[in-house]
Amino acid sequence: MTEGARPDETAEEDGLYDPHFVKDVFDRCSGTYIAFSYLCSLGFTERWRRQCVELLDLPDADGATGYDLMAGTGEVWPHLLRHHPGIGAITAVDISTGMHKRALDRLHRHRAHRIAFIEDDVLKSALAPESADFVLSTFGLKTFNANQQARLAGLVAEVLKPGGRFAFIEASDPGGWWLRPLYLFHLKRVLPLVERVVLRGAQDFAMIGAYCTRFGDARTFGDQLRRHGLDVRDSRHFFGCATAVSGRKPDRASNLQPSGPGCRDGDPSPNHQGDDRNA
Repeated sequence: MTEGARPDETAEEDGLYDPHFVKDVFDRCSGTYIAFSYLCSLGFTERWRRQCVELLDLPDADGATGYDLMAGTGEVWPHLLRHHPGIGAITAVDISTGMHKRALDRLHRHRAHRIAFIEDDVLKSALAPESADFVLSTFGLKTFNANQQARLAGLVAEVLKPGGRFAFIEASDPGGWWLRPLYLFHLKRVLPLVERVVLRGAQDFAMIGAYCTRFGDARTFGDQLRRHGLDVRDSRHFFGCATAVSGRKPDRASNLQPSGPGCRDGDPSPNHQGDDRNA
């Protein structure tokens, strides 16, 4: 429970992260998700998806296979396949039927032979150990509370092959940015108002804003990944309006080597905190 929170507030927050609730929210907004998210983010969501793919940093993508977790409408796939045309297959995992149907029917039918789909709660899915050369996710972390993020970190560590790469990016609370109040006003007040007017009373995108503000940033998830022995780099994008974690699963041989001076276990270097990409 958050310090100082009332029991009814905690119960409400717990409900936000219930898989059935999450599925219903994204099923309902799947038809308008792409256009609404692009316009209301002023195009930043597409930029951040591209940057997430760049953070993946696959050394040899020819024939590589991996997972797009909380895949949504698959908007990251064009960036991924353009940046790494040699990728053999992507397995998309998402709890929302509506999101995936829109992805294949309207966006990526010509790529369907390279994209498989698992409709499931990712934390209950039976993904095979050491089955992925890469794992990525764009804007899916916010639908997980801290305990669920810990379980997700364990799953990522389990499914990656030694040497496999990962990258996650999420809209975040830009703490310390002088325009933070304006950003939060846009997220909490403007977007719900636009949704009610344009989408005739719908409130599903208002829920996405609630997820973002409760999420904070990706550092908590990065710490969970480190606990599972992964090399992790944190990065901030556009003054912290999005944050990312990326890195690799060490090769088996490197697991036997101690971390260097100044490093936490699993950190690639003392400079693991990463950069602030304000473009």
